[in-house]
Amino acid sequence: MLVRTCLLAVILASVVNAALGAGLRRSDVPAGTEGPAIQVLVWYPCADTPKQIVLGPFSLPAVANCPLNAHELPLIVISHGRAGSFLAHHDTAEALAENGFIVAALNHPGDTAEDLSQTNDLSVWIERPKEVRRVIDFLIHTSAFAATIDSNRIGFFGFSRGGYTGLALLGGDADWVIGTTFCQEHPLYQLCRRVLSNDVPAEPLAHDPRIKAAALADPPAPFFSSRSLASINVPVQLWASEFGGDGVVLQDVSAVHQKLGSQQDYRIVPNAGHFAFFAPCTAELSAQASEICADAAGFDRPAFHKQLDASIVDFFRTTLSRSAK
Repeated sequence: MLVRTCLLAVILASVVNAALGAGLRRSDVPAGTEGPAIQVLVWYPCADTPKQIVLGPFSLPAVANCPLNAHELPLIVISHGRAGSFLAHHDTAEALAENGFIVAALNHPGDTAEDLSQTNDLSVWIERPKEVRRVIDFLIHTSAFAATIDSNRIGFFGFSRGGYTGLALLGGDADWVIGTTFCQEHPLYQLCRRVLSNDVPAEPLAHDPRIKAAALADPPAPFFSSRSLASINVPVQLWASEFGGDGVVLQDVSAVHQKLGSQQDYRIVPNAGHFAFFAPCTAELSAQASEICADAAGFDRPAFHKQLDASIVDFFRTTLSRSAK
């Protein structure tokens, strides 16, 4: 995400259909020896009637702190894009919650609309997978949701840099030699200064075998070779926008598709730009962040998101079913 004002630090959001709504509460990971505090929003099934809540440019039905009376629900973790927010994909989180999933979206420290301190540094690419792993640890062991989560059914959704995060978590390791080629073409990127000077970590990226399936949208993958992605052996639903944007182009995602091999559901979205995966914008948000909210002529983002969310729900329903465990 390039426009900071498009993503406010909002603490609540959810959506509802006629049968079921989505409860929502904060469940932040405390700071510790492994890293700083992580802001987390958790959506979950709720039978209560939602109320309309207006928060900045967002106007959304929500049930704050709705009682949760369920057990052994699958968990989906959502990772936003560069300089993004835990609300960037709220509609997808809401759709999943309405269909019986617990959904946790995190703000990656130093790489959000409200905190850009590490956005351009190589450290973000290294820390993001660790942060997701910390969120999962907290949710299944310590949080108020621990007793309701089936730890054998965990999935992941990531957009843009969040898609990269997913590839790492699934087993991808950075191949910094490949990254050198990328950085020679983009020498002004701050992270590339370290890559070109070989100031890169020796240890592999953080992986998490608890994640059994992942939906990834427009992931940038400049540091992943075919060999580095060869170990990924879980189902992946891979989405690509036709026109790309924010440094991601269709051929990059197609390369990920080729490197991943089997167990893939690969989908190219015609007439879509990179930010088509961002939740449909209100009029107020469109006025503040036209770069993110504007689409190509003839592209209907709300209609696309109905398809996107339904496809993601179906994908996780199938791959995280009890029979798939």
